Amino acid sequence: MQPLPGFRDFLPDDCAARNFIFARWREVCRRYGFVEWDGPVLEPTELYKKKSGPEIVAQLFNFTDKGDREVALRPELTPTLARVVAAHEREFRKPLKWFSIGQFFRYEKQQRGRLREHFQLNCDIIGDSSEEADAEVLALMIDLFRSFGFTENDLRIYISHRGAWAAFLQHQGHNFSAERMQEFLAIVDKLDALKPEISDEKLKALGVSLDLVNRFISMPENYFDGFNTLADKMKVRGLGRFITIRPAIVRGLAYYTGFVFEAFSLSGKLRAIAGGGRYDNLIGQLSDGAVSLPALGFAMGDVVLGEMIQDVPAARARVADFVRREYALDIYLIIAKEERRSDALRQLQQLRESGWRIDYPLTPAKVGKQFQTAEALGAKATLLYGDEWPAVKMKTLATREEILIPNEEVPARVKQALSS
Repeated sequence: MQPLPGFRDFLPDDCAARNFIFARWREVCRRYGFVEWDGPVLEPTELYKKKSGPEIVAQLFNFTDKGDREVALRPELTPTLARVVAAHEREFRKPLKWFSIGQFFRYEKQQRGRLREHFQLNCDIIGDSSEEADAEVLALMIDLFRSFGFTENDLRIYISHRGAWAAFLQHQGHNFSAERMQEFLAIVDKLDALKPEISDEKLKALGVSLDLVNRFISMPENYFDGFNTLADKMKVRGLGRFITIRPAIVRGLAYYTGFVFEAFSLSGKLRAIAGGGRYDNLIGQLSDGAVSLPALGFAMGDVVLGEMIQDVPAARARVADFVRREYALDIYLIIAKEERRSDALRQLQQLRESGWRIDYPLTPAKVGKQFQTAEALGAKATLLYGDEWPAVKMKTLATREEILIPNEEVPARVKQALSS
């Protein structure tokens, strides 16, 4: 039996690497004052249809449950966030700075960096419409990448603004309706994928030329000062080298209302590693107007991030070091004489209760084989229980130094040796 297509088994090394990703996500988010939350993995299908339209159903793992309810495994977190905020926002001081690490499911074609299940970090600021909040979210995203060992030579965060396009077009005499603006942005979003003549044809159908669009793309700061303001805020933090203004990045989702951003590997081999933006109207839309709060955030998935980690030696080395430490034992007990097993286990329990990571042979084995096991498990030291009892022989495996310790002094001497 194999896993279902697009699903993964996490063997010990894989699980340790996943733990490394989660640990970095949590550590950096907490440094920024974000607090962790989560929602249910199963939600009413209607919640996702309300945000993305009925076409989203084709991408869902959905079914009718035993209570005759139409439900779906969550493909994203934003609809759940909107539901939770609408129900509980009065209980919390604004702005909310929340993050979540959860598993998500999409029934779609598999490709490099995209599976049918993945783990995802979501970070959102709710209840603040300032440009400082935009800069805070971008800084958090950059520091998350830096925590994995990535530098400005490995990735870039491209930034655009939906309102900037509207302001530019209006300045050129084009007053598009919301529907027409969405159609225009959908063309802009695919400029890199389409031949110029095809893009030009599509744009001319809307009364706009590709030359006009490229004029804005080549000098966006001249037409929208918000780009300069945000860039200055990032430079003040010393993070300006990670961002590039690129108006063609508009993200295809209609609910974005302000800055949008996507992070890409400079290798050009991967899809977006993270993305997000400002969605000031979405909470009001999903709560039927019960609550309206400005909001912005981003998501970062573990699958494409894992691909990039493997591509960048510095990041790959950090994961390998974490995996080694995740597995490594502090001590392995060597039971040289079976009559000493009870004495060894009594001391084993004391040491474990003190917080040390310790293992021992569950069944009798030759002393040489036990030492081989200790080496294979990455133990820092061994404690040998044999003819020397009531003393215990402690061996530091890195230096091969051996000392004889009275058994009552073992806990203190272990702490002294391993701490140094």
